[in-house]
Amino acid sequence: MHSVTWSAPEEARGGTHLLVMLHGYGSDESALTPLFRRLPPGITGAALRGPFDVGGRSGWFLLDPMLESDEADVLAAGSGLLNTISELKRQGDFTGVSLLGFSQGMAMAVTALRLRPDDFTCVIGLSGFIVQSELLAMAEPLARPVPFFWGRDRADWVIHSDAVAAAAHWLDENTALTARTYPGMGHRIGDDEMRDVGIFLRTFALPQEKNKVPY
Repeated sequence: MHSVTWSAPEEARGGTHLLVMLHGYGSDESALTPLFRRLPPGITGAALRGPFDVGGRSGWFLLDPMLESDEADVLAAGSGLLNTISELKRQGDFTGVSLLGFSQGMAMAVTALRLRPDDFTCVIGLSGFIVQSELLAMAEPLARPVPFFWGRDRADWVIHSDAVAAAAHWLDENTALTARTYPGMGHRIGDDEMRDVGIFLRTFALPQEKNKVPY
């Protein structure tokens, strides 16, 4: 099971919605834990650490500068992530599960969605990309378009234009997409972006009775 940092103690998680949070390449879960304070009430964050060693930091699978990877490695990483999510679900009485991934974490979130499209309420991808998979594409487009928030800066130098175009095409074909861009944000998670993520989570992840007050 992946190492996990929770946004709330065990006794406070029951009856909340689980948001599994996935960091980028060469990072770790500490990059996402500051976002816990921006999560709406009723959302419990679980920030995971990727199992792949990146010079003493962490990732999810080997990645080259052009964002290329081995499909088998990606699918194995996705299966391992799903096993961890199943274990997390057993640890709490959650109302549902959603995913948030930054950079390579977005690729992992989408891979998990493609492997088990019925398991997730909604997905958030921030400044990321999608791994091409001929195997997974055989069962697509997905039968149920999951609500998906995609946030990025058009001038993000890390995610090249071909990767952006491929992600846009896949998301348009397979999800109920909300796409937002944030000029000047760069390859990071911005305050305005997290405001919109909060609105998205309140709209799609929380029960209606917890969603009466505008965010």
